[in-house]
Amino acid sequence: MERRLFVGLIACLFSQTTIAQVTLNANEPGNTYEEINAVLAPGYNVIEVPDCNHTEFGRHIDELFDTELNTTVFRFIAHKIPDNDRCQNFDRQRTEIKTYDQSPDHLIAIEGEIVEYKWKFKLPSDFKVSPNFTHLHQIKSVGGPYESIPMITLTARKATPDRIELRYTPTTNQTTIQTANLDLFRGHWVEVTERITYGNEGRYSISINRVSDDLLILNYTNDSIDMWQDGAAFARPKWGIYRSLINSDDLQDEAVLFNNFSIEEIDPLSVSDIELQNDEVLLFPNPTKDFITFKNIEAEDYDSIKVYDSSGKEIQTLSPLNNNTLDVSALSKGLYYINLIKSKRIIKILKCIIE
Repeated sequence: MERRLFVGLIACLFSQTTIAQVTLNANEPGNTYEEINAVLAPGYNVIEVPDCNHTEFGRHIDELFDTELNTTVFRFIAHKIPDNDRCQNFDRQRTEIKTYDQSPDHLIAIEGEIVEYKWKFKLPSDFKVSPNFTHLHQIKSVGGPYESIPMITLTARKATPDRIELRYTPTTNQTTIQTANLDLFRGHWVEVTERITYGNEGRYSISINRVSDDLLILNYTNDSIDMWQDGAAFARPKWGIYRSLINSDDLQDEAVLFNNFSIEEIDPLSVSDIELQNDEVLLFPNPTKDFITFKNIEAEDYDSIKVYDSSGKEIQTLSPLNNNTLDVSALSKGLYYINLIKSKRIIKILKCIIE
């Protein structure tokens, strides 16, 4: 079976789903941004860096050879001064990569999916942290009222002793659910395995092992946890250095190494709810200016239909359609996502263009 695939911008096509795994590995110095984008969002940009404010330094993500892993790895760089957050926020700084709405569908998660993320990272032996956040990994929602706060955060913090914190929220109240001594990480390559069942009745697990001796240094599992922020269109991962500058005296220039990123769908959604042909058009006309009609779908195939704009903001909810036709004449020009909901889970995501 194939993963759902959207071909071009002039039609909304549907194909069957399949298990998909994508890996991102460093290879050699040069063209680092281009190589990352080619994997995580071909033709688009997933790099969030302070290059705009620090042009004389150049790119803040590069590649170098690591003697411990005996391979080339990614280096994420954050300068205490003058780096900031993409010339947008100046009380924090960010050097991160992500997936987002322009990424292939198998690199973003929708409700009901099971996704496993793996990667390696290494903090410097003298890595410094403040009492404020120093995020190394986030799982964030796009769309809905809670998207500004990540569901999952792996952050380093000054404490007694300094520690890595695993933080969680399904809404706005973030809590620390597991910690580990930061000295177990400093100067060591570690390997992370994180598995998420996305849903209000979801599952979450993470394990972090030191590469040199396979020591388990952080472990957490919860088989009954809310892993879907209400109103979200999808969820996506982020990796890198994202830290507050409020207590900058506690900080220094840092270079964190990353490599061997993997995103794998373990159990993608079944498409048995609606049996359709690998090349059948579901929406027409597409693009459109006023109305779109759904082809080969019956009222009993879905409970409701939600429409989101390209930023993930919910525009409207319908149930049922009127004669399988949707009036979009009031919508602005642009790309929209149409989600078909059955038994409180998404069973189809379609793209359409309003001209």
